[in-house]
Amino acid sequence: MSFSELYDLLLSRFGPDVIGQAHTQNPQPFLVVATEHITSVCEFLHDDDRLFFDLLACMTGIDNGPQAATMEVVYHLTSIPYEHNLVLKVIVPRNTDEQPLPAVPTVSSVWRTADWHEREIYDLVGIRFDNHPDLRRILLPADWVGHPLRKDYQDLDTYHGIKVK
Repeated sequence: MSFSELYDLLLSRFGPDVIGQAHTQNPQPFLVVATEHITSVCEFLHDDDRLFFDLLACMTGIDNGPQAATMEVVYHLTSIPYEHNLVLKVIVPRNTDEQPLPAVPTVSSVWRTADWHEREIYDLVGIRFDNHPDLRRILLPADWVGHPLRKDYQDLDTYHGIKVK
């Protein structure tokens, strides 16, 4: 199934309030999905017999920086039996130090591998995943301060008295 066919199918199923404009100018086209609907869109992509996106190949968190004031989660999906791919993206407002972390619904109920991807994004980028079964740091110690892949992250000089720089 081509990207435009997938786009038309999702648009007819969910409507323009959920499925944003198709971005085809990139070498890898993508769709922007309304954040609060990412789980239901992913469930449909996984469960519909015409699509069967059985693999969440990659999931990435992106900090667009304080000037852009947005963050993104990018989902790379593959249907192994049908040999088609799709990239989805959700965009959330970037938080400041005084605000809670931005939140995106989990897709770990759709693909088990999302459990680890979401924990890594939470740990390194600082995006929460609502209803995640075990959202805690995966690479850094539980008491680490900050999220190292944020554009404005300041490296610590020491951690528990140990020089880290």
